[in-house]
Amino acid sequence: MPFKVPTFNRWIVFIGRNHLQDIKRFKDDELSAIETAKDFLKTDHLLGPDIGANPYHISVVRIHLTRNFGRYYSDIKDEVHTAFEELLDLKDNGIVAAETMRRIVCRTSNRVYVGLPLCRDPDWIELNSRFAIDWITDANILKIFVSKILPNTAGSIKRAMKQLEPVIKGRLRCMREYEDEWSDKPDDILQWLIDEKQESSTRLFALRVLTINFASIYTFTQALYNLAAYPQYVEPLREEVDAIIQEHGWTAEAIAFDAEETQRHQGILLVTVQRKAMKDLTLSDGTFIPKGTYLFVPTYAVHRDSAVYENPDVFDPFRFTRHHTDRDEDTSHQMLGMNQDYLPFGYGKHVCPGRFLVAYEMKTMLAHILTSYDVKFEDGVPRPNNIHWDMTVIANPTARVMFRKRANN
Repeated sequence: MPFKVPTFNRWIVFIGRNHLQDIKRFKDDELSAIETAKDFLKTDHLLGPDIGANPYHISVVRIHLTRNFGRYYSDIKDEVHTAFEELLDLKDNGIVAAETMRRIVCRTSNRVYVGLPLCRDPDWIELNSRFAIDWITDANILKIFVSKILPNTAGSIKRAMKQLEPVIKGRLRCMREYEDEWSDKPDDILQWLIDEKQESSTRLFALRVLTINFASIYTFTQALYNLAAYPQYVEPLREEVDAIIQEHGWTAEAIAFDAEETQRHQGILLVTVQRKAMKDLTLSDGTFIPKGTYLFVPTYAVHRDSAVYENPDVFDPFRFTRHHTDRDEDTSHQMLGMNQDYLPFGYGKHVCPGRFLVAYEMKTMLAHILTSYDVKFEDGVPRPNNIHWDMTVIANPTARVMFRKRANN
């Protein structure tokens, strides 16, 4: 049965997974994901109205990246390997895991977003890896106070414009000079946005690239903490990865081992399906939803439901492998499917369009760590507790993990 919960400045209504078909059935002018994001992230106030009014970057990601992902995987794999070599500090006291992993993820994602060499620029990586934190911080301030001065987000936008302006001008010049004969035309999200010819403003391109980065700077840190906290699983996982790579090499199709359990057990959001009622609605069970109501599905409760998952509070990295094997299912797209029991990327037509990139980055980083390093916490240090803020689950930002290069790598 639906129930409502107060937050800082509004009530939200939680509905069960039995209402997910309602989420899927209603049109955007009835239940809106975009309007929910605008309200909770204060998009119009912090970024301006253009992003929400014409979110064409979402379809660009869905069409170009999701449908043609295979051709970008070699770049992703290369950037993961290079980023670990350049950013990982193998000192005796370990690394600050959250910060280091965020930078590696950011570099890898931006290899696809803006390409080389910008994806390796330290200022660009620092800017984008911090932007998600700054945006959420400013949005949370606006939920409580009215403020016209929010320097974090505004400053990040100016920095992004400064970085991207020469890149965009250079690409526009080449498009005019070479037209269809531009032989080494970049194949990244920034270029796809330019090719849409819906805008030419550096500010708007910067806002869209920042927004895409915001959506993809997920926390790999939880997966790393699990490797360090559960050493009994490392060798079986390592054998699985070694066998896959030995037989198939480093390809998107081959890196299909189980990485779903971290998303279920330590997901970054307590809720992933969020909608705003744009008019009065009635759910399939007769529940009346007034216009303006926010509907959320409690992902954490779904993922910890003992009726669906055996011992749901236990981390079991082979849980989904057994599930797919028992059902004789193809495991090449684990983590990516939508069903009513597994919701890390949302549900329905607004499921995360960048989930392929997130999933394969995560799997490739796990595979690289397993094949190249031994990891552990400092002696006597347990897995660090998460931090909960509003509806977000944050991996401990200060915990250290020790890395050692494998002798037989």
